[in-house]
Amino acid sequence: MGPSATITDSERIAATLPCWSGPVAPVRLAGGISNDNFLIADGGQKYVVRVNGDVPVHGVWRGNDATCNRAAAAVGIAPEVHFVADNAIVVDFIDGRTFGAEDVTVQVNLERILTLVKRTHGAAFHNIRGPVCAFWPFRVCRDYALYLREQGSRMIPELDRLGEANARLERIAGAMDVVLGHNDLLAANFVDDGERLWLIDWEHAGLSSPLFDLANLASNNGFSEAGETWLLENYFEEPADEERRRRFLAMKCASLLREAMWSMASELTSTLDFDYQAYSREYLGRFEVAYARL
Repeated sequence: MGPSATITDSERIAATLPCWSGPVAPVRLAGGISNDNFLIADGGQKYVVRVNGDVPVHGVWRGNDATCNRAAAAVGIAPEVHFVADNAIVVDFIDGRTFGAEDVTVQVNLERILTLVKRTHGAAFHNIRGPVCAFWPFRVCRDYALYLREQGSRMIPELDRLGEANARLERIAGAMDVVLGHNDLLAANFVDDGERLWLIDWEHAGLSSPLFDLANLASNNGFSEAGETWLLENYFEEPADEERRRRFLAMKCASLLREAMWSMASELTSTLDFDYQAYSREYLGRFEVAYARL
């Protein structure tokens, strides 16, 4: 570290966690838009540290993050949790290639991803130990709207319209089958180590609807209509009728709206160097296009 370099609070937290066997040197990882992420070598092993405490405005609780991650690790689809603190979680480092959106829609990868999603909803769900949060995207959006009003967000003039759309989407989506959902199926959360595919970053995981994970995967990664049909039919192992397609589209809209509102709230709270206003505009625009299809 050069004479002009400074140690950030996040680096200091990562370096001084009580789980290390001796002095460690955190190496910052690029790409995170929610947390500060570091790679740390200790005792001949490598770990990833996500530094951030509970984030109530986003419904993120580190205890729940660890609970869901451990359930997924128990069935071999997520890295093992090494240590959890109020302000950080430490997991095994997966030495592999992080996916981009173009990787997700490659058929051989999509088949592997679907296997991970099914194991999350089934095997990992049955390995949850202790309390776990629920994730219902329409409630999440209502909560964001209340927060944005309280904080005087620039988006207040849009909130009534978005709230009405959210309520309509909830009616269309209907009742849900309860599973363990990852709920944040961005391409960057899939890592290929050359032999197997892993699913990482479980901070938004919780009891949810299988349709939300499917819609979230499709909306985050630019699926074609044919790709969405393949996803629905291969997940449910039967033809996708019009009712299921419409419920799926409602969940796709909910996924896009939730991502947009997550970013609107992050505009007010985050200290990371990221253009949240541009991200909000992007996802709100994508929501409008999808919602027009209804």
